[in-house]
Amino acid sequence: MGKLRNTALILGEGPTEFYYFKSLCDIFKGLTIKPDYPKHTNIKDLDTKISEGVEMGFNHIFCIIDMDTKDKEPERSQYERLKKKYASPINKPKKGLFCEVNFFETHRCTELFFLYYFRYTSRSYVDQEQLLKDLNQSVEYRKTAEFFIKCKGLHSYFERNGGSLTSAIANAEHSIDEKRVHGRDYTYSELGRLMEELKRLEG
Repeated sequence: MGKLRNTALILGEGPTEFYYFKSLCDIFKGLTIKPDYPKHTNIKDLDTKISEGVEMGFNHIFCIIDMDTKDKEPERSQYERLKKKYASPINKPKKGLFCEVNFFETHRCTELFFLYYFRYTSRSYVDQEQLLKDLNQSVEYRKTAEFFIKCKGLHSYFERNGGSLTSAIANAEHSIDEKRVHGRDYTYSELGRLMEELKRLEG
């Protein structure tokens, strides 16, 4: 019997992405989404999690990447090697496994996509603290597990406070267009593309 549902494993680099994508499970009801993250935020552990996901039979693995930790060596080269390793789909027909692994990058970090729920910016941030300060001008936000649990789902929390996922997707797409046109390598998010991909899989 063939698979009746698309299954997606979403790998973030920490609890922020785990709690955010967990909060989206109610949005993408036709898709089995399992958020997860490595115990240690390094490329080797991320690679291990990807391999485990393939063996578990997920047919899509989406890796959410914070680019502020990939600006320097050796992380940059390790990350490029990881992307190259999974550039082609994994196809093991004897085991009944087929999986596509995709990477979605945000610079500096996932919180930029949260800010895009409320407004657009192309400002260059020298560190995460600046970005979090801007986000807090739109909505109260703390980068702690306690806060993530207390707000009862990050996505609905942002929307209850005047944010919009539709705006976040549009703003993220705008940041990628600007990145391409102006050649900038900062303040952009590919998470809008991930949302569109999740919508496509759900259908």
